[in-house]
Amino acid sequence: MSLVRSDGGFPGSVRVDWRTSVAVTGTVLKFLSLAMFVPLVVAFVYGDDLLVFGATIFISLAIGSALERIDPDPDLGPREALLLVAIVWLVVAVVGAIPYVLAGWGTESTLAQPVNALFESMSGFTTTGATVMGEISTDQHSHALLMWRQLTQWLGGMGIIVLMVAILPELAVNGAELMQSEAPGPSLQKLTPQIAETARVLWIVYLAFTVLLAVLLYGLSLVGLAPNMDLFNAIAHAFSTLPTGGFSPQSASIAAFSAAVQWVIIPFMVVAGTNFALFWHVFDGDVSALFEDTEFRWYAGALASITAVLFGLLYTGTAPAQALGGVTAGAPENALRQAAFQIGSLMNSTGFATSDFAQWGTEGKILLLFAMFIGGSAGSTGGGIKVIRWVIVLKVLRRELFSTAHPEAVRPIRLGNAVVDEDGIRGVLAFTLLYLALFGVAAVVISLDASRVGLALTPLEAISASLATIGNIGPGFGIVGPYGSYLMFPDTSKLLMIFLMWIGRLEILPVLVLFTGGFWKR
Repeated sequence: MSLVRSDGGFPGSVRVDWRTSVAVTGTVLKFLSLAMFVPLVVAFVYGDDLLVFGATIFISLAIGSALERIDPDPDLGPREALLLVAIVWLVVAVVGAIPYVLAGWGTESTLAQPVNALFESMSGFTTTGATVMGEISTDQHSHALLMWRQLTQWLGGMGIIVLMVAILPELAVNGAELMQSEAPGPSLQKLTPQIAETARVLWIVYLAFTVLLAVLLYGLSLVGLAPNMDLFNAIAHAFSTLPTGGFSPQSASIAAFSAAVQWVIIPFMVVAGTNFALFWHVFDGDVSALFEDTEFRWYAGALASITAVLFGLLYTGTAPAQALGGVTAGAPENALRQAAFQIGSLMNSTGFATSDFAQWGTEGKILLLFAMFIGGSAGSTGGGIKVIRWVIVLKVLRRELFSTAHPEAVRPIRLGNAVVDEDGIRGVLAFTLLYLALFGVAAVVISLDASRVGLALTPLEAISASLATIGNIGPGFGIVGPYGSYLMFPDTSKLLMIFLMWIGRLEILPVLVLFTGGFWKR
């Protein structure tokens, strides 16, 4: 079948051919059902929820086959590709919620409610890490369901569409547009002449780091440095670290494990927030590509400087925190570990925690909030605005100050040796302003909606809930802190947050453009 139009549009019509996008979505759902065999195997091993995932696989295959029949010979143009990306992420989240509903059917589980199940599923696939689950443990939920929860994050981390481009040759024809719409950051670096090969390269690097982390975590258990890090937990946490997801089968998150586990996870969170294309160059022998990259230098500098400041606050007791082993004040290893872990987690939108930072002092909270706004690198699995956009914004501001004093001067914006074109600069400024505007409006709506139902919500809690969902960060402050949940919010607020997670993962514009009249007309 052909997936690109010679004229880039839909001949003879002024409208986007939505049937094409829906049909290809069906193909994606059929492949998603293959991923469900992972929790199915876990269900078989542990003897729980076997029917849940057997039924979900059947439902996913049936829905996928039905959608494929809508257009037996899909012809995917540029706008159909954009529509496809938005639809896929929404439909996949809906189908991914089915196991939660089935597993909770007839019980008092909060996930038996469709809105809660969709919230958990969307949070997983978008690697947000926000949860509406109460007690999170294998005593309350099956191993299979918890593994599915972890797997949704791993699938969403590098990107479902990127995976489909890598394994479906017919999608490679329009693969660049598809991957650009899904990839986090303002640009997509093509590593090989064929876009499908680039998609495979990114997934290979992603898979390699995932396997390495799982091996290291399980190895700590074998040598006695992490007694409760069994094989299940090692795989589960590898599945959520590399995609910067933050889900954990343990209610205490990474605080449930030893300091050795925490030190091992920290560098992998930093890796997850780095442009994965750089690691391909490193593996190919060009180590200098990593340190010559402008964004990576800013990213590493921001991580180091913010961590240093937080370490000082924790060590001196300015921002006291009850952590493993007690108060961190005066304990250098504990203070450094807490600072490095929390900044590495929140700046990259991972969402893991080793301390209840919701109980920290004001100075510590403000610093963490600042880190949340920065985000990871373009081409990483991290969320947020992204370091590269902030770099460009700062350079634009500097140029404007210079131009005020020298109005006749022409001063281009450079990243390394490359000049950023003005269209790209406008795109960065538009995204950043739109991101901040949506975040602010959503915070107000969440606060008003909480008041409507009598939920006492502080301004900081409303702000952090909005930022944590649109930035795909997960935890916030107060009731949505690292050991809290979003369960108490009314369904209207949860639906808003589901929308925020969806548009946040797809970088806002590919979704919002669907709501404009110009998109649907020639």
